Amino acid sequence: MTIPRVSFEFFPPQTLDASFRLWETVQVLAPLKPSFASVTYGAGGTTRKLTHDAVTTIGKNYGLNVAAHLTCVDATRSETLEIAAAYAEAGVTEIVALRGDAPKGVDRFAPHPDGFASSVDLIEALAKTGKFKLRVGAYPEAHPDAANAAADVTYLKRKIDAGATSAITQFFFDADTFFRFRDACQAAGITAPIIPGILPIQNWDAAKRFAARCGTKVPARLDEAFTMAARDNRTDLLALTQCTGLCDRLIIGGVEDLHFYTLNRPHLTRDVCHTLGITPDVALEKVA
Repeated sequence: MTIPRVSFEFFPPQTLDASFRLWETVQVLAPLKPSFASVTYGAGGTTRKLTHDAVTTIGKNYGLNVAAHLTCVDATRSETLEIAAAYAEAGVTEIVALRGDAPKGVDRFAPHPDGFASSVDLIEALAKTGKFKLRVGAYPEAHPDAANAAADVTYLKRKIDAGATSAITQFFFDADTFFRFRDACQAAGITAPIIPGILPIQNWDAAKRFAARCGTKVPARLDEAFTMAARDNRTDLLALTQCTGLCDRLIIGGVEDLHFYTLNRPHLTRDVCHTLGITPDVALEKVA
C-alpha cells in the first residue's frame, strides 16, 4: 500500500493546561516527520500573539516546517502585513491564508473597514511579497456562506489564481465527498494539490457539533455506529477503525497527502498514522 505524506494542525494554548497539551501533542507527532504543521489563528485575532509564539517555538525546538494561519478578521491591511512580515523575519516560509470566521457573538463575517475584504485579497497581497508558500482552505461540502457547492469550486479557483499553491479541505466523513469535489475542481481547471482534511473522532457528540457549524454532513450509519459503540464502551476502537478506513479509501483513490486536525490530542492521530504504515522509522515517501 502507498504510504502517504502527512501534516498536522495544532492550535495555540490559552491556559497552562492547554499549553502542556500542545507540547505533548507536538512531542508525540513530530517523530512522524510531517511535511508541515499548521497553527490556527483565533477569530478576531484573539490568539494572534499566541499563534506567533507557538509557530516560532515549534519551528525552533522541533525542526518542523510550520505554516502559520493568517486571516482577514478584525485587522487593517497594514496590521495583517506586519504580522506576515514578522513571520518572515522569524524564518516562517508558509502561511495558510483564510478569510476567517466572524468573532464570537457576531453572526456573519464583515471585513474591517481598512482590512482585506476577502481571502483572495489577502492571498494576492501575500503573494506579492514573494516570501511565502501559500495554502488555502477548500470545502468539499458547501461552506455555510456559499451559495452552493459550485460557487465554492469557483472561489477556490480564484484563490489559486491569486497565488495559492495548494488547498487543505474542511473535514468530511465520506471519501466519495472528497472524490466528487476533486473531480469538480479538476473540471474547473484547478491543478494545484488539494489535501483532504481528516478529523480523528475524539468525541462523537463534539464532532457532530463541529460538523453542524461548518456544514459537514453526518452520515446516519456513522451516527448509529457510534451510538451502539458507546453502549459497549467501544468508541475508541470504532474511532480508530473509522478514521483508518477513511484514509485507506482516500489513498486507494490516489491521495498522497493527508492533513490531520489533531485538536491538540495526539494519540488517536498517531495510532491512525501507525496503522497506515507511518512510523518514526519509515521515511514518508511514496512506496509501491
